[in-house]
Amino acid sequence: MRRARAGDRDAFDALVRRHAPGLYAVVVRLCASEHDAEEVTQEAFLRAWRGLPGFHDDARFFTWLYRIGVNEARRRSGRAQPARPVVSLDAYRGREPEDHREQPHERAERAELRRDLECAIGGLTVEHRAALVLRDIEGLSTAQAADVLGLGEPAFKSRLHRARASLRAAMAHHQPPKTAG
Repeated sequence: MRRARAGDRDAFDALVRRHAPGLYAVVVRLCASEHDAEEVTQEAFLRAWRGLPGFHDDARFFTWLYRIGVNEARRRSGRAQPARPVVSLDAYRGREPEDHREQPHERAERAELRRDLECAIGGLTVEHRAALVLRDIEGLSTAQAADVLGLGEPAFKSRLHRARASLRAAMAHHQPPKTAG
């Protein structure tokens, strides 16, 4: 980080390689399309490069970078309101192997549930979706996610609670999976 702040492009390239997949995984769920997410990710890194002289050593680079990315995604979503994004929760994570013990109708039900969940997440406001994605999908701690969004922990917890409540309401029509036994 110190080398990048001193203008070392190779050091900054190493930071880009390390953090680009995670940043993209977050912003793709906040943007209207994968193309927009690619542009937001690229813009976030450009802004980070330009803003390196003002970066404070007491902050974590990934938190600062994610904040730039989330803010850029939020800014772009405010410009135009295209169709709500629906990006697979598995799109940018390692895929689990299929469980062949599962019956075809169970796989179909799970796929339908996943599609409905993705649509419900896409239907959240950008602010609520960002809180949910950072905490529940990307696994950031409450403190980290609050920092990324520029919120205090109590405000973040409130936003996350509202996001989860909205998601529960949107998914209320689904029946819990039936268990054998």
